[in-house]
Amino acid sequence: MGAAVREAFRSYDGAAFRADLLAGGVVGIVALPLSMALAIAVGVPPQHGLYTAIVAGFVVALTGGSRFQVTGPTAAFVVILAPIASRHGLTGLLLAGLIAGAILLVMGLAGAGRLIQFIPYPVTSGFTAGIAVVIATLQLKDVLGLEVAHMPEHFPAKVVALWAARGTASVSELAVAVATVTALLALPRLTPRVPAPLAAIGLVTVAAALTPYWWPGFHVATLADRFSTTIDGRVYAGIPPFPPLPHLPWSPELLRLGVLRELVPAAFTIAVLGAIESLLSAVIADGMTGTRHDPDAELIALGLGNMTVPFFGGVAATGALARTATNIRAGARTPVAAMTHAVVVLLAVLLLAPLVARIPIAALAGLLLVVAWNMSEIHHFLHVARVAPRSDALVLLTCFALTVAFDMVLAVSVGVVLAAMLFMKRMAELTRGRLLDDGDTLTSGAPVALPPHVALYKIAGPLFFGAAQSAMAALDAIGADVRVVVLALGRVPAIDATGVVALESALEDLHRDHKFVLIAGPLPEPRSVFDKASLRAHHDRILIEPTVESALRTAADLVLLNPEWRRPAATLPSASSFL
Repeated sequence: MGAAVREAFRSYDGAAFRADLLAGGVVGIVALPLSMALAIAVGVPPQHGLYTAIVAGFVVALTGGSRFQVTGPTAAFVVILAPIASRHGLTGLLLAGLIAGAILLVMGLAGAGRLIQFIPYPVTSGFTAGIAVVIATLQLKDVLGLEVAHMPEHFPAKVVALWAARGTASVSELAVAVATVTALLALPRLTPRVPAPLAAIGLVTVAAALTPYWWPGFHVATLADRFSTTIDGRVYAGIPPFPPLPHLPWSPELLRLGVLRELVPAAFTIAVLGAIESLLSAVIADGMTGTRHDPDAELIALGLGNMTVPFFGGVAATGALARTATNIRAGARTPVAAMTHAVVVLLAVLLLAPLVARIPIAALAGLLLVVAWNMSEIHHFLHVARVAPRSDALVLLTCFALTVAFDMVLAVSVGVVLAAMLFMKRMAELTRGRLLDDGDTLTSGAPVALPPHVALYKIAGPLFFGAAQSAMAALDAIGADVRVVVLALGRVPAIDATGVVALESALEDLHRDHKFVLIAGPLPEPRSVFDKASLRAHHDRILIEPTVESALRTAADLVLLNPEWRRPAATLPSASSFL
């Protein structure tokens, strides 16, 4: 349990407990239809989404680093999990979630919680909008009641299959979906205190059950029509009225190296996306409540939750932003609210399974259409595409296109690499190196007064692998009459191995040209790198001075004490001769 969560319980009392119970009840009601809809969208029976909300929701709340985080299945995972379910079935889905949980646990233990903030907004916005498009498109099958014999794995082929089945569209299914979307949009304005998902699904379910009495041709598929589970020889339509029971989340055929090689990249993407979404949700929760979460503790808890839930039939889970916000608005005080939400979902499975079985599939598809629309944040997407620098817009559109056309694994991988490369390019452009002339201004504000046969070369910015070569390039322009080169490094905050190699290469070139080098004003971090690299030991014709001014005075003294340096073929003495 994170420090933020432990702090929440220090002043816990009966009033806080009652507030948590009420908030947990509200969130549990909201999570019930969403969890089933998301499981169906992934391609597994609806109870597995409920099991995710129950087990992962409880474990992460109990061990996490955020007071208000609600964990469960989310729409962001649909694009990743659906291909796994199609290719390897439910067991492969559970095993991928288990591997992702282990990766998240390692990330949390390694302190990677704060590194997630370095993933650029165009990457997350791009693949989030892409996920929304894919989810919305996939709901057309159930919204229109299309009869598709086999849904292909890749998105373009799915669109073709849906178009080919357009002749099987059902007016009844479309009417249910439209009624659900209308209710979801209208109810928050009419009855803001009533959870819109439950109210909308409940009203539409009742209406769908009564409509055949006055519309004889009306028929829509329900959970009971589409899904059934056999337990001890008895068939349960819809969802079985039993709690999630423990079992091994793998089979012998999945433990082959070839299958694991396919699952690990997908599991890594699940872990990264889960970490991003969960920590983003925690940050927004902090902003709504004025609290602070522990990102590493949250990742550890998310890892534990995802490692536990496959043993109870649940799919991958992460922090759910909409449910977390609902939890806060409902008055939650501590993680007890999120744990209560898990208990409420469990009670619904145990007590309301026959009623849940009557929910129309088209109603859940309509619910996911609204989720996809909210998830897309189309106004933010268009705003970034319009006003952001061209490189950021390129990252945004690339992530969006790859998510839609291919999959999330490729989109996240390419997006992060592309963003990193563009970042390195920008950082490299910030590093400048130039020769200063008489009259130029030093960092201290004093004008430069160069002694004869002395050149001053100033580098500003980090000297790392993306900028080292270009920063050193201007040294080639130093004239043959220069005998002492002062390298002003007072504005180089950091230097990496490539920067050291580039610097040593420049020192060797200057040595061959019979030039003495003074390194002026290195900051502590570069100075420690020079000491570790034994720069003075390997290059005996250099000196290190604390400031540019002192380096210029030493350079003037060197030229004054060595009049023979005025001759082009002069041979330089070693630094040790002046010490």
